[in-house]
Amino acid sequence: MTNKRNYGILSLPVIVGALGYFVDIYDLLLFTIVREPSLKDIGVNLLDAKAAIAASTKIINWQMVGLLIGGILWGTLGDRKGRLSVLFGSILIYSIANFITAYVQNIDQYAYARFAAGIGLAGELGAGITLVSELLPKEKRGIGTSLVAGIGLFGAVFAYFTYDFTNDWRLCYKIGGILGIGLLLLRVSLSESGMFKETREKNVSRGNILMFFNNADRFKKYMLAILIGLPTWYVIGILVNLSNRFATALYNQSSLDSGRAIMFAYIGIAIGDILIGLISQYFKSRKKALYLFYFLCIISGFLFFSPVNGSDPIMYGICLALGFSTGFWAIFVTMGAEQFGTNIRATAATTIPNMVRGALPLLNLLFKDLFQDNWGWSLVDSGIITGVIVITIAMVSVYFTKETFHKDLNYIEKN
Repeated sequence: MTNKRNYGILSLPVIVGALGYFVDIYDLLLFTIVREPSLKDIGVNLLDAKAAIAASTKIINWQMVGLLIGGILWGTLGDRKGRLSVLFGSILIYSIANFITAYVQNIDQYAYARFAAGIGLAGELGAGITLVSELLPKEKRGIGTSLVAGIGLFGAVFAYFTYDFTNDWRLCYKIGGILGIGLLLLRVSLSESGMFKETREKNVSRGNILMFFNNADRFKKYMLAILIGLPTWYVIGILVNLSNRFATALYNQSSLDSGRAIMFAYIGIAIGDILIGLISQYFKSRKKALYLFYFLCIISGFLFFSPVNGSDPIMYGICLALGFSTGFWAIFVTMGAEQFGTNIRATAATTIPNMVRGALPLLNLLFKDLFQDNWGWSLVDSGIITGVIVITIAMVSVYFTKETFHKDLNYIEKN
């Protein structure tokens, strides 16, 4: 037996992993929740829609690029130094970055601070999912990782109510830093993965990201694993993040609060992420569960752009539905971890979700720079076409992805 203890779905690694992801999501989504008041405070003219969207896009793009770079950094360290070392290092960096964000005075400072936070935030989920996947038996790991993600995603709800209560976006970032430091104390009680300990004793290459590119089959699996997650950040990064702008375009008169829309979306995502583990367990398949949620995403997207969406309360409800339909983040990351051997599993599980997050600037490039700025399309038309492209790519990618539900994870990849 690789692991001496028989961990359950409510064991300490799952609980601490869920709390860690809770803080991760709090920090990751805080900008989208305090976006408009924070931009106004640093001198952005919110009445100029083009300038406001440009400033928002720049800051979130820098954060996502930080996640992309951090994903590579922490992923390789997770396979070389251990899952726990990544959790400690990443938490420390994003906690410090949050304190720095609380004192920014202009757009550039804001963007650079969120870039640093992105690097730190990149390590939390992948390392946590890898650790839980390796500690839990295979018949429980789907439910365990779903609980980690589902509970963790309520961090966005907490972020919304924290700002709603304090009405101070700078204080919210400071609170995020304090929560991160508190997490460091909880991490001390965790044990390292037995699979990792065994692999460390063997003379094999660990944490080598080039292994995803020097073998055609591994490269295919890696790219497909990234592409199946694209709808999540299309929905959150474009539709929900700019929901107040879409509301104005769709039904003219609106006082919609995009922060509240994000809160509703993440309630949906959290519920979806918990349920998808049970659905995957029922189907005995990761892929069937994903297809079901893609179908729900298509229906929710249709409602978002349809005449049904004609008031703020309805928009909030549709954002809740959109969130639920993209509540497959846990299974998506779990599939990424299950695709690869122990010696590069943390690299896969950490880089794959952050490649998806890092793809948001490319989606924004398609949505804003190409379709709107260069081709002159409307906000609504650009949103629709971008969504059609994203969901098509994701569904095709799932079709060509191998099922991993019954896969034994105790193996290594040959260089």
